[in-house]
Amino acid sequence: MTLKAQLIEQLTHAVKDLGIEIIPSVDYPADAAHGDYATNVALIAAKKVGKNPMELAEKIVEELSKNNNESRMFNEIRVAKPGFINFWINSDTLISSLNSSDKHSKSKSQKILVEFAHPNTHKAFHIGHLRNITTGESLVRLLTSTGFDVIPVNYQGDVGMHIAKTLHGLTMQIGNGDIDPQGLEIKDSTDEKERILNTVKALEVRDIKERMALLGKAYANGSKLFEENGVDTATIREINKSIYNDDWGVYKPYKEVYEITRQWSLDYFEGVYKRVGSHFDRYYFESEVYESGKANVEKGLDEGIFQKSDGAIIFPGSQYGLHDRVFITGEGNPTYEGKEMGLGPLQFEKNPDLIIHVVGPEQVGYFQVVFEALAQLFPETKGKEKHLAYGWVKLKNGKMSSRTGNVILGEWLLDEAKKKILESYDIADEVAEQIAVAAVKYSFLKVSLNQDIAFDLDESISLEGNSGPYLQYTYARTV
Repeated sequence: MTLKAQLIEQLTHAVKDLGIEIIPSVDYPADAAHGDYATNVALIAAKKVGKNPMELAEKIVEELSKNNNESRMFNEIRVAKPGFINFWINSDTLISSLNSSDKHSKSKSQKILVEFAHPNTHKAFHIGHLRNITTGESLVRLLTSTGFDVIPVNYQGDVGMHIAKTLHGLTMQIGNGDIDPQGLEIKDSTDEKERILNTVKALEVRDIKERMALLGKAYANGSKLFEENGVDTATIREINKSIYNDDWGVYKPYKEVYEITRQWSLDYFEGVYKRVGSHFDRYYFESEVYESGKANVEKGLDEGIFQKSDGAIIFPGSQYGLHDRVFITGEGNPTYEGKEMGLGPLQFEKNPDLIIHVVGPEQVGYFQVVFEALAQLFPETKGKEKHLAYGWVKLKNGKMSSRTGNVILGEWLLDEAKKKILESYDIADEVAEQIAVAAVKYSFLKVSLNQDIAFDLDESISLEGNSGPYLQYTYARTV
């Protein structure tokens, strides 16, 4: 039984001894100064029985202490206004729990596939991706160290409307002369589309970060043009069809533009992975699963698993207590959900006992439907997929958006952390890099997985207190 489960059990008995029937909830405080665990059971119970929550909290603590639970599990239990109870774990209890968990885990030989990172080509790699990759890599390392056979994989989006928007946005930037031609040897052409292709080829001499910044701006511009619902919208839709059908027609030069800029993204992502210490045994791409996904959905339609609706093909999730979702659009293109029907069988070829998808909280409903649809198509997958959600990473003024260009790039954050460290200490560049990466990664790991983060650069790279650099310093002093 986990420490959290033990605490819930003890709290349940304590309130029951006070004549109150309630199942307590236990959470991890956002601020470590408030303990290792916290519960609001006194606040909830006080409303139920009409008592003062602070007084009730004190009585609950007394009941816990009667059974020596405090000395057995915790260094301290403290009541805080307006009626919270905070707990600090006893070190011996923690070590014993970890040893027990380690022994239990190593007795297993499960194969677990962990899917994380998930950047889309032609879009910005922002600090939300950094939290994803930090969470996924930490999970991989924890599972590996406790004896599981772990397969780290990455599913990257390299087809879809976002790419059509980027290609069109890039085209407009080049056509409008928004690209600085200095240092570029652009082969001349009377054909506008060929000239665009030649410009993209010439841009390869520039730094990869500069090229990715160009794609980020192109995506934001393309998204804006698409939303205006005019000629640009129709053009972007046609480009999207060309990508899916691999039939480019009048947009033939764009195919090579797509392939070149796709590789820009993949090269850039690989640099980020290396920088933060992540690796993958397999890279999956939307482009390799959309045909098989579409075929599996159509097969499921014939079998009655999917249904037709207004020209589209949907999964009737409402029949399973979920919600209905489109898997193939009226235009015949598989949605993200439809592609998952091709990805699932491909991932299960590795015979995992469990697949963990590390994806943000906005996809909770999405995965519930996807897992059920996949289980209906392939019953052997039922119960073998899990969505591990984590909290948002927000700016001080709200959520980030690649569509509007309102993002903090992951690389920028790492660079800024390194810059501040170099300004503060006379150390080698290589050491500053290690400290910067630790500072940023630990700023994500030190909070509860489901907790949102309003990102503050100065706080995240603090070299004092509860920070990555301080942990590195402590470790260095003890070895």
